Amino acid sequence: MEILYLMVPLGLVLVGIGLWAFFWAVGSGQFDDLDSPGWSVLDDERKRKASSDGTGDDSSRPAEQEPPRP
Repeated sequence: MEILYLMVPLGLVLVGIGLWAFFWAVGSGQFDDLDSPGWSVLDDERKRKASSDGTGDDSSRPAEQEPPRP
């Protein structure tokens, strides 16, 4: 029974820290845009193809070669 004097306040402190972290993340904009990071994976390939044509800003990078087909 005496362990409850330790566990209940410790549990309340952990819940408080969790709530603080959640509200901090919401306030700092962590949940503002949930869709764009998923779509950026697909857009990266298009940008890479455009930059290998010399139209991008990293044209000094060597062009990637496709693997040989069997």
